[in-house]
Amino acid sequence: MDNYCPPECACYGRVVQCSDKGVDRVPYGIPYNSRYVLLMNNHIDRIQLDLFSEYNTMEFLALTNNRLTDGAIEGAFEGVPVLKRLYLDTNQLQSVPNDLPTSLEELRLDNNQVEGMSETAWTHCPGLLILSMSNNSLGNGTQSLPIAVLSPLCKLRALNLDHNQLTSVPLGLPLSIKELYLKGNRIEEFRNGAFDGKSELVVLDLSKNRLTNKGLHKDSLVNATHLESLNLEGNRLKQIPQHLPLSLKTLNLESNFIRSIKKRAFGALKNLEHLGLTKNKIFKVAVGAFRTLPVLHQLDLGHNRLRQVPRQLPKSLHSVSLTHNTIQTVPRDSFCWGNTTLSLSGLVRVQLQNNAIDLSNIDTQAFRCLRGFQVVNFY
Repeated sequence: MDNYCPPECACYGRVVQCSDKGVDRVPYGIPYNSRYVLLMNNHIDRIQLDLFSEYNTMEFLALTNNRLTDGAIEGAFEGVPVLKRLYLDTNQLQSVPNDLPTSLEELRLDNNQVEGMSETAWTHCPGLLILSMSNNSLGNGTQSLPIAVLSPLCKLRALNLDHNQLTSVPLGLPLSIKELYLKGNRIEEFRNGAFDGKSELVVLDLSKNRLTNKGLHKDSLVNATHLESLNLEGNRLKQIPQHLPLSLKTLNLESNFIRSIKKRAFGALKNLEHLGLTKNKIFKVAVGAFRTLPVLHQLDLGHNRLRQVPRQLPKSLHSVSLTHNTIQTVPRDSFCWGNTTLSLSGLVRVQLQNNAIDLSNIDTQAFRCLRGFQVVNFY
């Protein structure tokens, strides 16, 4: 009955809330006209055969944090004609269901035990936009995914494979992907072929992997011409990566092993606005190394081994952090260089805390173009 609500649940219009009820089965009597059915945080270990076959209007089904296995959900979803969002995260699944509805747009399989996948599963849901499979066992520590295994998902926009066991960036990914998350894998290699054609990728997170400069191949991002955010934090890089897309606006290189920055290290990254280099081993920066970044707004060089403030920092900077270094001197042409008589610096925050600067011997002319000493933080 459309106006009935199971006693274990609470119903609000066409939303049925049965989460956190301690049930081990899907409650009997959920109205057929329900649009949103929430069954999270229960003990459900199987779904009765054909249970959802009459739910012609159900768009969202959440089964997060239950005890579902592969056999327990076999055939459970193929008869739901308009299901768009299916949450099966935090269960006991070992494979991707092969009977996903063609209407599906979002699938969450995080925190399961999935070790692999095949194209077969994805041919049933070509309209999928969001796929999240973090905290599984994909790759199993010895291989990556099969080439082009996700190719049927030609409309996919966001793919999350964080915290799996991949050793290389998957090849043949859909060109439609705008956001790709690969944090916390075992990736040692990123070679050309991740995208076979011009990619729409905007955000790429490769943090906390095992990438070296050698493993980050020259042509790995050649097709990512729209990439704006690249996160390489927590890898094994010893130099600033080369051949990065000119479209980059944010580059995170924190917690690597970079020791020095050469004059042309950043090439022609004319659009870069945010650069993170904290927690490296940087002791040397070539004069004007950051001058090639004409719109850089934020620069973080904290927790390195610098003995002086880098010279000829970009005039576009709004904020620069140099905390926790061994800085003793501030050269006159660090913040103020070129023709400084026409305008003040755009800097609003200079962080110099936890260094070895002797304020009694500091050259105040080094700050002559700043808006005031309140901009500079020594303590």
